Amino acid sequence: MGVVSEIFNNLPALPKRSETQSTNPLTLARSLTLGQWLLFLSGWLAWICDAIDFFAVSLSVARLQKQFNQEAHAITTSITLTLLFRPLGAIIFGLISDRYGRKWPLVANLVIVAVLSLGTGFVHNFSEFLAVRSLFGIGMGGIWGQAASTALENMPVEARGLFSGILQQGYAVGYLIAAVINLYAVPHYNSWRILFYIAAGLSLGAAGIRAILPESQFFIDRREASSMVSSGSKSKTFVKEMGHALRTHWVRCVFAVLLMSGFNFYSHGSQDLYPTYLQKGKGLTAHDSTIATIIGNCGAIVGGTFAGYISQYLGRRLTIIACCLWTCAFLPLWYIPNKFGSLAAGAFFVQAGVQGAWGVIPIYLTEISPVAFRAVFPGVAYQLGNMVSAASAQIEATAGEKILTPKGLPNYGLVSIILIGVVSGFIIIMTILGREDHSAHFETGKAAFEVNAGYDEEVHRDTASDAEKGSHSEKE
Repeated sequence: MGVVSEIFNNLPALPKRSETQSTNPLTLARSLTLGQWLLFLSGWLAWICDAIDFFAVSLSVARLQKQFNQEAHAITTSITLTLLFRPLGAIIFGLISDRYGRKWPLVANLVIVAVLSLGTGFVHNFSEFLAVRSLFGIGMGGIWGQAASTALENMPVEARGLFSGILQQGYAVGYLIAAVINLYAVPHYNSWRILFYIAAGLSLGAAGIRAILPESQFFIDRREASSMVSSGSKSKTFVKEMGHALRTHWVRCVFAVLLMSGFNFYSHGSQDLYPTYLQKGKGLTAHDSTIATIIGNCGAIVGGTFAGYISQYLGRRLTIIACCLWTCAFLPLWYIPNKFGSLAAGAFFVQAGVQGAWGVIPIYLTEISPVAFRAVFPGVAYQLGNMVSAASAQIEATAGEKILTPKGLPNYGLVSIILIGVVSGFIIIMTILGREDHSAHFETGKAAFEVNAGYDEEVHRDTASDAEKGSHSEKE
């Protein structure tokens, strides 16, 4: 009965009144200082560049098939390899960011991504292409954790839900930009390579913007608080506290990886082969499939932003569950029609649900993270989930080629809706079983290089709770 009672008490519920401080979006936007806006935008831009770089391959599958004389499932091997190597980048850059700060690790990460994106455009054969995309995975793996911590840790608590949704939809914006480049620049130059050249330039530009902005205020404050401690001592403390955090929070780590495995199957299952599904499964032209992709990503931006904002009222977990149910409700519209208009409408509503759930993830993972490890914990959980789902595109491509429509075309759509439906159920179950620390004041915690940072979580949450109670009493 004790286990059943614990599960019942942990069911998703509306946040307490003191935790739902959001007003309207315009008021929240005006409440930010210029520095908070700039740091948020730099993290958002980094995430946009990550998406452009990643989806450049998905949008180029048909052209890459001709270039390298390979089947679709062989081309998607590069997507699999990229996803497999991303956890390594998340570990490397996440640890560096939690130890040394948010600024220069992200700058270096973006420069590496730019170089490898440029290199992709210069490959001569399929083996070189796979090798570069594998290395690319390491670079891409470090972006998300750093982008999320840079964008959210200086935000007012009441604004974090809204801006979590906006931040995550940087990925949809990146997909949208990549699709527009693919629609106009690629045909104009008659080369898939131009997409990777432009992506490299954008990543380099994002690195330059981050370089001219200051360090996160959180790290400036923590460095001043420990200014008398040597760098070597800080590094030793960092390693010690990291070990404590792993021993203390290993169950939470496992939960986060399982949850993000589901989420990555969710997004990749609905995106990676979508243009191929429309062209080969529904007979749409490359132009129309790109337009449908753009419409779908408009839905993603709307859904992610709205869900992030609503999560401040409904709670993170209830919002995720609602978005999963929304997605399932529109799967028939995503699959059954054969005409462009209906398929594009299905893409809009399905992506609104998929990315609506995703819009809550940056702040949800940040709030349940060990306080001192807000870059590495979310980043590694995210990318390990990516690694688990790495074969999703290949699974869909291989199964779709074997299962044919009545017209004899590959049935990628049927495989996709089965995958999306099953994964939606998995995410709902994991979300119900998970924890929630809505509106946690993680900005009051210690940095990972400070003594007892690994123990700081309980202290900072208790302090934040007391502060909220005091603030609430004053208002009354």
